[in-house]
Amino acid sequence: MLSYRPGETFAHRLDPRSKLCFQAGFAVAAFADTTLSWLAGVYALAALALLAGRLDPRRVARAYWVVFLVLALGPVIAGIAIGPPWFRVEPALTSLRAVARIPPVLAVSAVYVYTTPVRATRGAVERLVPGRAGQLLGVGTGLVVRFFPLVVSDLRRIRTAMVARGGADRPVTDRARRLAVQGIDRALARSDRLAVALRARCFAWNPTLPALTFGRMDYPVAGLGVVLALSPLVRTGFWSGFPVIVYRVATIAGQHLH
Repeated sequence: MLSYRPGETFAHRLDPRSKLCFQAGFAVAAFADTTLSWLAGVYALAALALLAGRLDPRRVARAYWVVFLVLALGPVIAGIAIGPPWFRVEPALTSLRAVARIPPVLAVSAVYVYTTPVRATRGAVERLVPGRAGQLLGVGTGLVVRFFPLVVSDLRRIRTAMVARGGADRPVTDRARRLAVQGIDRALARSDRLAVALRARCFAWNPTLPALTFGRMDYPVAGLGVVLALSPLVRTGFWSGFPVIVYRVATIAGQHLH
């Protein structure tokens, strides 16, 4: 699982609010069109995001390999036909163009997780969403981000213990049942310990949030997020300037990376 790693990269220096704005706009733009030229621009922008955070794409692939495996099966299943010719290319290509929009979105999300502390994310969420709703959303975001990797780690240890004790020879249904039961049991135990720890540390709904300020580079990044979010409305005209936008972002990011 990917988690936050301190660093001094371009993405690390950005305010979490500008990164959230860019991430949301990028997700909208990624699903705006399925043409090859549009997908090429989306993948180029995702590559720039990985470069800005100095995140190895292989780490993203290892973190989301299950998702990528499921996505890869989609076009194969879509192309299978009952009867001659047994496999149809056109439905498979249509499915491939549809699922091809998801990997760059995951890559940009991975950069955000890798370059943003959980506390800063909570602060950004609570500032963007006012009132109790923002506090509840911020607390939930922080707990999920911290708790989910521990649950995944527990499941891996359970699976490793099962294999070490000869569990690989058991039926798949039996292994799945044992993994689910043990995983839920450990998750509940962890949640109980977490509740005790929160009470012991005087957990508050309104803690002092980290200071967040927009820097000089946060404005163009947030602006690019807004432009990407609006791209489905004007994608024909927008695409003519999309390569220029990508080039400008790459130039600015390159200057700050060096």
